[in-house]
Amino acid sequence: MLIVDAHLDLAMNALEWNRDLTQEVSDINAREFGMTDKPDRGKATISLNELRKGNIGLVVATQIARFVKAESTLPGWNSPEQAWAQTQGQLAWYEAMEAKGEMRMIKSSSDLQNHLSIWENDKKAIGFVLSLEGADSIIDLSYLEKAYNKGLRAIGPAHYKEGRYANGTDSTGKMGKAGIDLLKEIERLGMILDMTHLCDDAFWQALENYNGALWASHNNCRKFVNHNRQYSDEQIKAIIERNGVIGVALDAWMMVPNWTRGVSDPKTTNCNLEIAVNNIDHICQLAGNTNHVGIGSDLDGAYGREQCPYDLETIADLQKIEDILKNRGYRESDISKIMHQNFIDFLMKNLP
Repeated sequence: MLIVDAHLDLAMNALEWNRDLTQEVSDINAREFGMTDKPDRGKATISLNELRKGNIGLVVATQIARFVKAESTLPGWNSPEQAWAQTQGQLAWYEAMEAKGEMRMIKSSSDLQNHLSIWENDKKAIGFVLSLEGADSIIDLSYLEKAYNKGLRAIGPAHYKEGRYANGTDSTGKMGKAGIDLLKEIERLGMILDMTHLCDDAFWQALENYNGALWASHNNCRKFVNHNRQYSDEQIKAIIERNGVIGVALDAWMMVPNWTRGVSDPKTTNCNLEIAVNNIDHICQLAGNTNHVGIGSDLDGAYGREQCPYDLETIADLQKIEDILKNRGYRESDISKIMHQNFIDFLMKNLP
């Protein structure tokens, strides 16, 4: 079955992790043997061929670059201009993958329709919608239109801690004028607002000040992991009411409580794909239907097999979710919605 994955950091992995994603996962991991600069060295789960093996024909692929103040403990760039340049390098990688026939940028609903018909005919360039995770690199609002003209179609204002436009995970506080103005520009351009990573204060404020299309590309349920990174039932219902779609993520710390990075183990914490389906099912129960949930795996989000479901060897194993849903009594038509159709329908409606 076709899968849409609403959140992958492909360019970040290609450039910051120096991974050639045109290689097989086994070759990527072999080349990283003995490396210790990143916690997931030798444990990658993603390559472009693994996406093809998993029939993951469409992804939301990110640009990401954080601006950090001098006192910050987070990694990032010392100026918005540097952050912008980093995102443009990431865009250059996507463009190189397009030129090589490995990927295909989706900028419009007609692009999407054409891509899906080609994918069904077994032409295996992977379609991608370009999204910006965290808006720190938008030097000023004129740069958002520049980014849009280069193909950017979705944007999340925040990432971790305090941001230039909005505060994110592990922080609090409402947006100031810059954040509100950003929301207005996102709406004017007809872009998709990604609610993921917004702190609770900014989440509710965004709903009050933005009337355009929105989704949550990679978010799980606070019911299962009581942390501000996850959504409360009230937040899930609010996204449903706005006709949004939520992509369930496969990062172990978002799936099982009390996860400690570098210490906890997927097997001993019983972190498996059933847990991901628990999150999918909970969103469906809150909605009363299967129309508002999909997959936003985040499987290359600075972690690998050490921090993802133990029954997933590579991203191709997302196909296992279909059988888990069947075993839970989900109908084929509803499974198709979850695996791909909800995000496709959303994009067909909201892309230009």
